[in-house]
Amino acid sequence: MLRLDTITGELDPPFAVVDLDAFDHNAADLARRAAGRPIRVATKSVRCRELLRRTLRLPGFAGLMCYTLAEALWLHREGLSDDILVAYPTVDRGALRALAADPAAAAAIALVVDSVEHLDLIDRAVGPNRPDIRLCLEVDASWRPLRGLHVGAHRSPLHSVEQVRRVAGLVLRRRGFRLVGLMAYEGQIAGLGDAPTGRPLRAAALRWMQRRSAAELAERRAAVVRAVRSMTELEFVNGGGTGSLERTAAEPAVTELAAGSGLIGPTLFDGYRSFRPRPAVLFALPVVHRPSSRIATLFGGGYPASGPPGADRVPTPWLPAGLRLIATESAGEVQTPVVGNAARGLHLGDRVWFRHAKAGELAERFAHYHLVTGDRVAATVPTYRGEGKSFG
Repeated sequence: MLRLDTITGELDPPFAVVDLDAFDHNAADLARRAAGRPIRVATKSVRCRELLRRTLRLPGFAGLMCYTLAEALWLHREGLSDDILVAYPTVDRGALRALAADPAAAAAIALVVDSVEHLDLIDRAVGPNRPDIRLCLEVDASWRPLRGLHVGAHRSPLHSVEQVRRVAGLVLRRRGFRLVGLMAYEGQIAGLGDAPTGRPLRAAALRWMQRRSAAELAERRAAVVRAVRSMTELEFVNGGGTGSLERTAAEPAVTELAAGSGLIGPTLFDGYRSFRPRPAVLFALPVVHRPSSRIATLFGGGYPASGPPGADRVPTPWLPAGLRLIATESAGEVQTPVVGNAARGLHLGDRVWFRHAKAGELAERFAHYHLVTGDRVAATVPTYRGEGKSFG
């Protein structure tokens, strides 16, 4: 804590910092785990152009995975990449018209689809006189061991080889489109830590599920890729995520991986056995009340993460060590009380450093990140919010 407090002593909290030494360490560890497979950077987990640029300059990373078409168009226009995958289907007609009106963007950006209805929507939005729209079919990566049991994210309806083959055939016969890739995101493996603290039975169940799910998916994904490659050439087959890089990299059918959260090291990624990213993004809150000798109350801090509501979605006091939230208030809109032995030594104006539960969502709360390295603030850069951009 003393290092961060000293480095940022002239800044008034609340503010957020990025420890570039930890960030670069995490990037190198992701590349190591990818074992030579290129990693497409998941922008939703970063949401800061300078950090995206930094990552793309590092060995092992190539291309962007955006979460909206409007974001992809902006990043392409700003020169970040000419290899962009929009990983969620778009129904943004204005953005589709902008894509069709820009031949360079149309040649650089691929859109995820999972049905002919997506093609119909695109045709209605932009008409027939346009560059070919590059498409990537999303394959459902969930595990379905029993009829009616779905383990994983609810995304694409394309689960079986035959379902993918049928839609791929329809895409290939459709004028104005070009099928260039396949994607399958195994959220039940990549996004669930297999070593949750203090929950050994859940950990054992998760490991059992993930082993079987990974084996089933590897076989099915390979069959899907064979089927589609027999129909057309593919530029890429994307899979994986921060939590499953080693497993997915071992699949011969996969040509590239995706990751983003592992660069940041949020608390939801503390519960994995095979890797442990360093906390690279922290935010500081000031002490503004001392209601008692055992409680320090901080300004602001109510930055919950998306997903199922629960204690694992709120920010975690990190430094000084030994602080915890109060269950009756947690991290609040205007104040966040903390208790613990370290609270007794805090004074008005002191900082408490927190980690967020998710990687990119903190950038929606702060307009700037202060980039620290060694013993100095190297730069202050805008987040998406600081550039007036919101793509949620």
